[in-house]
Amino acid sequence: MPTRLFALALFAACAVVSAAAEEPKGKERAEEKKEKGKPNRLAKSSSPYLLQHAHNPVDWYPWGPEAFERAKKEKKLVFLSIGYSACHWCHVMERESFSNAEVAKLLNAHFVCIKVDREERPDVDDIYMTALQVAGESGGWPLSMFLTPEGKPIFGATYFPPEDRKVGDDVIPGFKTVLKKVVEFDKDRADLEKQADRIAERTVEALESNTRVAVLVPLKRDLVSAALDAFEIDPEHGGTGVRARAFRGTKFPRPPVWGLLLAQTRRPGNEQLKARVRLTLSKVLEGGIYDHLGGGFHRYSTERTWTVPHFEKMLYDNAQLVELYGEAFARDPRPEYRRVVAETLAFVKREMTSPEGAFYSAIDADSNEKEGEFYVWTTAEIKTVLGNDADFRLVQAVYGVTAPNFEEKFHILRLPKALAEIAEELSCAYRRRWPRSPRN
Repeated sequence: MPTRLFALALFAACAVVSAAAEEPKGKERAEEKKEKGKPNRLAKSSSPYLLQHAHNPVDWYPWGPEAFERAKKEKKLVFLSIGYSACHWCHVMERESFSNAEVAKLLNAHFVCIKVDREERPDVDDIYMTALQVAGESGGWPLSMFLTPEGKPIFGATYFPPEDRKVGDDVIPGFKTVLKKVVEFDKDRADLEKQADRIAERTVEALESNTRVAVLVPLKRDLVSAALDAFEIDPEHGGTGVRARAFRGTKFPRPPVWGLLLAQTRRPGNEQLKARVRLTLSKVLEGGIYDHLGGGFHRYSTERTWTVPHFEKMLYDNAQLVELYGEAFARDPRPEYRRVVAETLAFVKREMTSPEGAFYSAIDADSNEKEGEFYVWTTAEIKTVLGNDADFRLVQAVYGVTAPNFEEKFHILRLPKALAEIAEELSCAYRRRWPRSPRN
């Protein structure tokens, strides 16, 4: 039985080649033929992210004094958009809003618009992400901020849909609505500037607090204990979250956190912590956040069970997770830890290393303008790649291919149980159907 499970690697190889080689069809091919708009200032950029916006009708400026000088001269507010090339929701907002002539007309008429690649300018991203968080908003990308002509943050958010969107009993304001509201608020610039001064002051304080080196309390064991108690750990699916929300919502693997918790499992009396660390490490590597075919981890899970990821793959995430699972294996030599380290390193070497030996920073979440296209499967696609019912039934059992778990028609492969447990169950099933011949 282990031999047949190992042979699933062939499924991985065939699948990756098949997906990568397939030509875009239908809508995707039509999109390729769609004529690009007139190039804007970003067309001269070397940044892959800025180049994605180089033909938007928005009158984008790269980060620099020219944009702010114009804003001061024309007494306009600044709209700042920060993202990166592998960000799914950045792509969505580019298609829905920044390529939209009506949205572009509003932006160009009332704002000076600046586009920033966070991987090119992490310093700028750090400042305005901090501003967003001190204003009480959760962080993320795309980061959308409205600024004074001097660059002070007024308010911001992450992704905006183009139109108002009803979700349950709430209405999420669309980007067009937000822009019109800001234009209305800008009639009282003095109020906006007061708000900007407050947020700027709090942002400076937050940034300075991260650079101060001052021991305000004695360094005692109690500090570590208090840190451990501060983490709310999901007892069913592992990972950190908010107990009051029943751990619903997004989950990041957070390697530094689990590295700390893993180190503390060596101390006597931490058996419950040890069990929760093991639970988390197992659930993450069994979930859809791990690429069971190609190796490597996706950015984060969009829900509690680690099943549906945000499909981009970041170099730094995978580097930290390799270190975490390597340390876990050194303390607890479980074969799945070793396997995930080997597979992830193989993935980095194969797909995130250039021919010259440099590392790529990220792999995009989107392909052919579809989120996770090469990581999700229909039942028909899996059957076609495998070619026979016996192998399909095996993959069904191993990867939980039953009801679709993504967009109601796709399967994200995951391990419903540990491989060793699945192998034992399937081996027992085969023995019941085909009992061994008696020894002579």
